[in-house]
Amino acid sequence: MDFILSNLPILLCALAGMALIVLEIFIPGFGFPGITGIALLLVSIGFTANNHGAVAALGMTVVIVAILAIAAMLALRSTARGALSKSRLVLNDAITDDEGASQVANLQAYIGRSGITCTVLRPVGIAEFDGTRLEVATEGDFIDKDQPVVVTRVEGKRIIIRKA
Repeated sequence: MDFILSNLPILLCALAGMALIVLEIFIPGFGFPGITGIALLLVSIGFTANNHGAVAALGMTVVIVAILAIAAMLALRSTARGALSKSRLVLNDAITDDEGASQVANLQAYIGRSGITCTVLRPVGIAEFDGTRLEVATEGDFIDKDQPVVVTRVEGKRIIIRKA
């Protein structure tokens, strides 16, 4: 019990740091919990080096890395197949090939249609066709705003136009 009380700051910093790092796994981006967790882990390693020497600090570093690796593995496994995969934190929707193909097929209907540029095309911009604004590209020419254009072809999801 005396050992735990004498090393309580080290234990608290290490546990809080690991908890914040695990929390950071589930938060998009890298922010306050991750930075604070790393700082607390470094403080716990520093306390260990100061109180017990460099070999103990190295051992503490190895233990922290091993625990964080196991926690990350368990979190990723839960994200893929466990309870976490059914939560709102994980995006399970995906565009199927059929949906992607139908979007490209819908763009094919614009071939030959006339429209007006809404922005300057340098060579990419916005044009309006029958009330629908679409992102379009020229074949390399710059076209001013409010100019008549015609769709010449569709390459995947890219609509190629020329001046009418």
